[in-house]
Amino acid sequence: MSRTTRQRSALIELLARTPEFRSAQQLHAMLGEEGESVSLATVYRNLNALVEAGEVDSLAAPGGETRYRRCRRTEHHHHLVCRRCGRTVEVAETAVERWATRTARRHGFTEVSHAIELHGICAACRPAF
Repeated sequence: MSRTTRQRSALIELLARTPEFRSAQQLHAMLGEEGESVSLATVYRNLNALVEAGEVDSLAAPGGETRYRRCRRTEHHHHLVCRRCGRTVEVAETAVERWATRTARRHGFTEVSHAIELHGICAACRPAF
């Protein structure tokens, strides 16, 4: 990864205290509200570098927008995301991992990767739904 700039440090610190997945535009606005002068292009560039380095997870939200979050788990995991409030639960499901390995092996594939995000309505949002 390239050197750590003031902008990257501010973004990393913001992600560390933001529990929900957020879009680059949302993160850019949050940085601005905190008095950080950083361009949207710089936010995108840093997010992409952090994703490539495995420091930040990304997922495509309903509608196709990519959202980012610094996850607590460092091992491979999946996400359960509330469509209303964005609450996210990290899950490491071994049955899915075994299925993916068996399926890939059965079809002669190696070096297989996968990402699973489940979207639903969390218990706190259900009464309002």
